[in-house]
Amino acid sequence: MASTSGTSSGSSTMVTNSGSDEDLRALMNERKRKRMISNRESARRSRMRKQKHLDDLMAQVSQLQNENHQILTRVSITTQRYLNVEAENSVLRAQANELSRWLQSLSDIIDSLNGCNNNIGGADGGGDCGGFNVAMIGFNEMDDHSFFNPFNLAYLNQPIMASADNNMFQY
Repeated sequence: MASTSGTSSGSSTMVTNSGSDEDLRALMNERKRKRMISNRESARRSRMRKQKHLDDLMAQVSQLQNENHQILTRVSITTQRYLNVEAENSVLRAQANELSRWLQSLSDIIDSLNGCNNNIGGADGGGDCGGFNVAMIGFNEMDDHSFFNPFNLAYLNQPIMASADNNMFQY
């Protein structure tokens, strides 16, 4: 009987051990399964975060490209306006130089006329200034033939050309 009870207690210990081994394995498998599920869920969340980050970066790239295009357009427009203003300034500078030369020429003519006017009063009362009969023009009177008469529009339409010789005006 002793052997039977020994065997029986031995086999019940074996059954108990094998039951606890199976329980332990089942518990380990359950933990492993839960860990795998948790890892899968974590990987899924990580992939979703990566995808969201990638989508955000793509949206930012699109926005920056749009801003860059707008800036390039504004730079192009500004450059074109700058070139137009530079061209206009060049024309205006040339016109200013031409007007300055013209004003200087007219000023020289007036200075010459004023110098001749001061020399009037020779023996016959009508001085001669470089071959130009000053008395004939009548500087002392504002008649219809006077160059300085602002109401005499006929002289305004006549071209006046200065020359280097003694004849100052050519009509």
